[in-house]
Amino acid sequence: MTGVPASATGGSGRRAPGGKLGAAAVNQASLWNIANILTMIRLVLVPAFVVLLLQDGGYDPAWRAWAWAAFAVAMITDIFDGHLARTYNLVTDFGKIADPIADKAIMAAGLICLSGLGDLPWWVTGVILFRELGITLLRFWVIRHGVIPASRGGKVKTLAQGAAVGMYVLALTGPLATLRWWVMALAVVLTLVTGLDYVRQAVVLRRRGLAAERALASAVPVEPAGTAGPAASVEPAGSAGPAAPTAVPDPAASARLADPADPAGPAASAGPAGPAASSAPEPPR
Repeated sequence: MTGVPASATGGSGRRAPGGKLGAAAVNQASLWNIANILTMIRLVLVPAFVVLLLQDGGYDPAWRAWAWAAFAVAMITDIFDGHLARTYNLVTDFGKIADPIADKAIMAAGLICLSGLGDLPWWVTGVILFRELGITLLRFWVIRHGVIPASRGGKVKTLAQGAAVGMYVLALTGPLATLRWWVMALAVVLTLVTGLDYVRQAVVLRRRGLAAERALASAVPVEPAGTAGPAASVEPAGSAGPAAPTAVPDPAASARLADPADPAGPAASAGPAGPAASSAPEPPR
């Protein structure tokens, strides 16, 4: 009993929105699915395979048979974990990272051990490992533009490599020893051909991604230089603000200006401070 409701652990019910405990339980349950367990088994088999292969100097047929069994189990789990993850929607971030690491680890361990024992030329190991490392870096190079899918040729290549390494692990003699040489030669050819095909796909994918980015950038409207918003209204030169209100003429003042009998005359209307008021003649006493 975990104490977590069934709806929070991905059971028959539905998890309530915003439930942090339920989200953690779902993530934990998705990690321990059958596909990831098979991947973990394959990772554990890598050191076990190396130890079995190198027992008693690496030339004991019995120990090499046990090493072949560990290698065969690892290759079989490689087939099933990916199939189960895709079929039952068990794909997780851990599986995306651990699965290719486990694949390359078991293959690299077999190739390096066989070359170290003198059963396989070092150039064969170098070609295969260089291709695998190069394709992995190539995938990261174009990851922002898309994902290079696994081709059918790549799957055949993996099968040929597994069969060839497995045959070299066994202490074979006679026609079977000759057959394993041809199988390994086929694996090397497929390794080179599929590697070149992945390079071509990566170049095409990157060109399309860059073309799409350029098209998107050209489609975005660009504002003219110096504009920071809507166009501001331009006022006439010399205007410092709204026009001052027009003064309404005083009717009394207008009447005085128009009456010739007014002794003060127009000058008196200007006020006592004006020069015209000081120069007006004084009336007789």
